[in-house]
Amino acid sequence: MTTKLTILVEEETIKKAKKYAGQTGQSLSKLIENYLNTVTRDTDDKSKKFSPRIKRLMGSVKLPKDFEWRAEVEKNIKEKFK
Repeated sequence: MTTKLTILVEEETIKKAKKYAGQTGQSLSKLIENYLNTVTRDTDDKSKKFSPRIKRLMGSVKLPKDFEWRAEVEKNIKEKFK
């Protein structure tokens, strides 16, 4: 069920948001709804921490069980900024 919501937002912000919504192929209402869903999601449910795009990628790469991703990230950052 949808419910009407009235909010006050700066005019320039609304213009930018409408432009962004149009560029991403969604309505301003849907954009706001998605944002509200994101900021109010249950942080205990790990599956909700990922966007649908990331969820589709899950399982596509097989890594060893002992893979230390944090160490790998740190190594790559050090390499990048040598």
